Amino acid sequence: MRVYLDNSATTAVLPEVIEAMLPCFSEVYGNAQSVHGFGQRAKAIVERARREVAALINAAPGEIVFVGGGTEADNLAIRGIAAAHDDGHLITTKIEHPAVLATCQALEQTGASVTYLPVQANGIVRVDDLRAAITDDTTLISVMHANNETGVIQPLEAIAAIVRERRERGQKHLYLHTDAVQSVGKIPVDVKRLGVDLLSLSGHKIHGPKGVGALFIKKGVRLAKQMTGGHHERDRRAGTENVAGIVGLGRAAELARLHLDERRERMRELRDDFEQAVMARIAGVQVNGDAQQRVPNISNLSFAGVDGESLLIALDLQGIAVSTGSACASGSLEPSHVLTAMGLAREQVRGSLRVSLSALTSRQEIETALAALEETVARLREMRPDDEAASMESSLSRFSPSQ
Repeated sequence: MRVYLDNSATTAVLPEVIEAMLPCFSEVYGNAQSVHGFGQRAKAIVERARREVAALINAAPGEIVFVGGGTEADNLAIRGIAAAHDDGHLITTKIEHPAVLATCQALEQTGASVTYLPVQANGIVRVDDLRAAITDDTTLISVMHANNETGVIQPLEAIAAIVRERRERGQKHLYLHTDAVQSVGKIPVDVKRLGVDLLSLSGHKIHGPKGVGALFIKKGVRLAKQMTGGHHERDRRAGTENVAGIVGLGRAAELARLHLDERRERMRELRDDFEQAVMARIAGVQVNGDAQQRVPNISNLSFAGVDGESLLIALDLQGIAVSTGSACASGSLEPSHVLTAMGLAREQVRGSLRVSLSALTSRQEIETALAALEETVARLREMRPDDEAASMESSLSRFSPSQ
């Protein structure tokens, strides 16, 4: 039995989504910018998808811009604000997705100033640290909603309150962006309640197709487009619309909205049962990240005396797909920047594994993965040389059962 537990990297496309997309390849194939009937029919289904994406996050349809995915959404938000406001000062965190961190680092090379905030041991940024980092030159704060490695949720509402305070004191061009790729469709996401000005999301994280995403841009936010060409997407993003992808995203968003509570509770129950079973059956395991403030589908675990990459490969040979962190950092020899920023010891970082569920994950798959994990951890520990085994025994005592 093959088991897929790497849903934070990507999810399977739902049959209903595929069904919605199929006509775009054979019947509704017009260019959505064309004025004739073929084009207007395509435009109509694009606009329906826009309404569905907006409804999922409680935005207005006119505030949704379709892009090529979460990475492009992050780039458009960060670069767009920086370009519209002469670079200025940006604030982000040390645990952001590479799409945010690499963009901020690139902007530093062209004159922008960036502050990278630390996080606490539970993976949550200190609001007071963020407040202290804001200067009169700060134009953008970018803090992810839920972390892609640990699932930890950041206090965006409290951060938004600080932004409002600064605006009331006269700092009008200060904006708040969040990468919500891992939270949208997993927990309720309401842009009005969160108080954000820009929000990134991606289709393939919510059982939609790859290669399509959206950026919420609050009405009134001044942002410079980053792709030159036509006047598509209200002059925010040039290029012929990916009609099939957008329709798929729209249908996936609709299904996520309609079944959000059911999916959330089911994933949380499976994840909690999984973690409890792991802790009961395997010694020297630590759950990384805040136990409560996290999305319901992600579990990040450190195993004493085990190399995470070796564990991942051994499980894959048994048909169990998991991850050691972000798929976008796959192949990197560097330890997880997220777990390192949380203060974990190198051995804990190296021994980490991310298990991520979806709306399609079954209890049988969880049981199969548990059995394989228990057997594989024991086997890998037994294979360690005598000197490393002795070291492992001492490290077992340093691993706490939860973080």
